[in-house]
Amino acid sequence: MSPTIKHREGRTVATIVDAHGALLPHTDVRVEQTHHEFGFGNIGFADAGFDLIALANETESSADDASPGVVDSAAAERGAALAQDWLTLFNTATLPFYWSRVEPVRGHRDTSRLLTAARWFARHEVAVKGHPLLWHTLAPQWLMELSDDEAEAAIRERIGGDVAAFAGVIDLWDVINEPVILPVFAVEPNAVTRLAQSKGPIEVIRMAFELARAANPAARLVINDFDLSTDYEVVISRCLDAGVEIDAIGLQTHMHQGYRGEDAVWEILERFARFGLPLQMTETSLVSGELMPAHIVDLNDFQPEKWPSTTKGEARQADEIVRHYRTLVSHPSVESLTYWGLADDGAWLGAPTGLIRADGTRKPAFDALHVLIKDEWWHSRTRLRTDEAGRVPLEGFAGTYRVSRGGLKAETTVHRGPDRHVRLVLER
Repeated sequence: MSPTIKHREGRTVATIVDAHGALLPHTDVRVEQTHHEFGFGNIGFADAGFDLIALANETESSADDASPGVVDSAAAERGAALAQDWLTLFNTATLPFYWSRVEPVRGHRDTSRLLTAARWFARHEVAVKGHPLLWHTLAPQWLMELSDDEAEAAIRERIGGDVAAFAGVIDLWDVINEPVILPVFAVEPNAVTRLAQSKGPIEVIRMAFELARAANPAARLVINDFDLSTDYEVVISRCLDAGVEIDAIGLQTHMHQGYRGEDAVWEILERFARFGLPLQMTETSLVSGELMPAHIVDLNDFQPEKWPSTTKGEARQADEIVRHYRTLVSHPSVESLTYWGLADDGAWLGAPTGLIRADGTRKPAFDALHVLIKDEWWHSRTRLRTDEAGRVPLEGFAGTYRVSRGGLKAETTVHRGPDRHVRLVLER
């Protein structure tokens, strides 16, 4: 596997001028990175406990910080602190569009809280992904009562309606979730699987992507699965052969039974990179307690009454999360990594996979990630001096950089690849 992340870095030579267009040669300026190009993500929701959707809806009138300001309580203070922890590390949020939850009764679809949350994240310069538009799990029960034609019409209305309604706020979507088992899913009867059996799974996938594309041509559309076997490769190949326009491939790596290891992860990345599409690590988790027994096939089948975080497990989690992030960031095809949950409180399946303990304190994994994302892979604030032509080099991890002098400032983007030259006007 590649030992370097040099491909994540770039160089932009900025020519600095004042508001009147005059060059500023031999002038001291301050340079600092403000944003990563790479998507360091986390979910913005939980079924219980810390939930940023709830906090965002409480703070709708606040556009400046993550503090609630409307609820004076210990819970609100803890929520605000956790929100600051979230914003400290992450620049991409995944929000839940599980159909049975947003439209439990046909014709009564309510996504207003999600829209408020998406706008809250946008105010904090966080990109937002919607997850998912179509999934056999959590499909509404009322869909089963419809004929195939009626169910298809409802699916079309759901996808087109939500993508169009959120255009400009959410322009990134997991279009279909877990397509490998879509046509054979038998855990619960659902109309999405039934439709895939009658129309064919590739036609259902094609329909979902085409609807989303038509509703928002600017959106980036992702296929997503936990099955990282050759079966998923076959589905992707069939989709591409059928003309389905996939913008990125989503790969889930929930590791409740232990870290897969660098070599195994790299092998997965190499197999899916062959399609020439960006890879998104859409759902990642590592346990900081006892591991799930190896004989468990479906992770959902192991949900003990108590699953505590342990000192030994937290040390293991911190080590593994650094190794996992280094592996993914070092692969040139990976464009984002979404960790599945900030806190143990409300974590998926009750597993101690969060970066924050149930009492709100940070685990070693949080601190280890902070060192990577905001130190090692971050251009800290520095003072540089322009040359005789008013030029200053901006070098480092690809992302957004701010150049300032006194109360004047300007921002530009450092991209990966060849050097770029830009002209920056420092203004208030």
